Amino acid sequence: MISFVAAFLLLILGYVFYVRLIEENFGPDDRKTPAMLVNDGTDYVPMPTWKIFLIQLLNIAGTGPIFGALSGAIFGPVVYLWIVLGCVFAGSVHDYMSGMVSVRHVGASIAEIVGFYLGNKIKTVMRIFSVILLILIGIVFSVSPAGLLALLTPEWFDAAFWLWVILAYYFVATFLPVDKLIGRVYPLFGLCLIITIVGISGSLLFSGEFAMPELWDSFRNMHAEKLPVWPFMFITVACGAVSGFHGTQSPMMSRCIKSEYDGRIVFAGAMICEGVIALVWAAAGVSCYESSQALLEAGGGCSAVVYHICQTTMGRVGCVLAMLGIIVCPVSSGDTAFRAVRLSIADWFDIKQTSVKNRFMLTVPILAIGAVGCHVDYGVLWRYASWANQTLATFSLWAFACCLAYNGKNWLCCVVPAVFMTALTTAYFFYSRECVGGVWRLLGVSDGLAYNISVGIGIVLSVVFLALFLKKVGKMSQLEK
Repeated sequence: MISFVAAFLLLILGYVFYVRLIEENFGPDDRKTPAMLVNDGTDYVPMPTWKIFLIQLLNIAGTGPIFGALSGAIFGPVVYLWIVLGCVFAGSVHDYMSGMVSVRHVGASIAEIVGFYLGNKIKTVMRIFSVILLILIGIVFSVSPAGLLALLTPEWFDAAFWLWVILAYYFVATFLPVDKLIGRVYPLFGLCLIITIVGISGSLLFSGEFAMPELWDSFRNMHAEKLPVWPFMFITVACGAVSGFHGTQSPMMSRCIKSEYDGRIVFAGAMICEGVIALVWAAAGVSCYESSQALLEAGGGCSAVVYHICQTTMGRVGCVLAMLGIIVCPVSSGDTAFRAVRLSIADWFDIKQTSVKNRFMLTVPILAIGAVGCHVDYGVLWRYASWANQTLATFSLWAFACCLAYNGKNWLCCVVPAVFMTALTTAYFFYSRECVGGVWRLLGVSDGLAYNISVGIGIVLSVVFLALFLKKVGKMSQLEK
């Protein structure tokens, strides 16, 4: 219990102190925001800060901080460290910068921002990469809530039925102006989410039925199959620590805030809250199952485990309320994932979205691709989406570091997590079976050697990227002189 409470307090302190330093370094001011400059009634719509915060939180809090945190819990309480440190020193910085840099670029999508600071070739790659990632996320956040809803309803309302219902909702949410549907239903979604988190964490802390293991008693890799913590746990727990997907969502709210000073609570505040959600579910995973082996055998991050935890901690009636709160997470992220695809393509090809026809012509093929993708194996989709998620965050952090350097600001807050994430994503790419790892096995390379090579490549590449960045900063200094 002490480890959990301490981790929660550190998240709050991180927001109060470290995020304020990030805000002061960036330097928000009283200039007009995109919502005030454009205000097209479709995507650029001024909204109250409290509502934008809720929308941002629900946009980013999909199944990642739930399913991902439960999968991370298989490694044991050590997952608390990554959630806290990752959320404060990487995730909150990434999300704040993605929102505020977008504000300064009149609500530009993340691919456009990265391209502006890293070059046109990277812009093209990032445009394609971000669209693919968003479609993957949209598919994942269609399948997972459909499976959860099937657990709560009679058997004739199966997962396939709910999948079509969810896709129909996504079509409407992607097509309509942001304040017509999303801005109205999200406050209700937010209430469901709050009830769930308060209920589960309260039961873990005060019911006396759960033995919450302490970090210092279990400070080791407890994964039953001994998957290495680096890089697997760090990739598995993405949305609760640092997530490139958030960078695709923040520009939508950057088009709605009325003051730059709202950015701290809207962007960084929502990230810290998502860290709290991930922390609660990680704690539930290590507390409700007697061992990591039991959690792994139950499926880790899956609908059945989520349902079991809700029923164990909140009883039958509370379970229904909790499940509703969980279901709104992926639904409220899936709809904005597909919406972000529309906006990204519109920015890419300069297609005006005030036209109903233009929005319809983009929405139909996007949702059609999503419907087809829902038939691909969920486990495969999740693994690729997780890696792509962290890789997008890596490129974004390098771009934000360049942005700070261009403006004469301290760039270490972005460079340190960028170096870390470069080494992480590269090591995963070269070691995991989903990527290059399968090649090592075919060549007969031992698992230990393959791991060392992969980690080494990650370290080398992170050093190379750092050198290139420092060279770029040096050129900027010479030009300024």
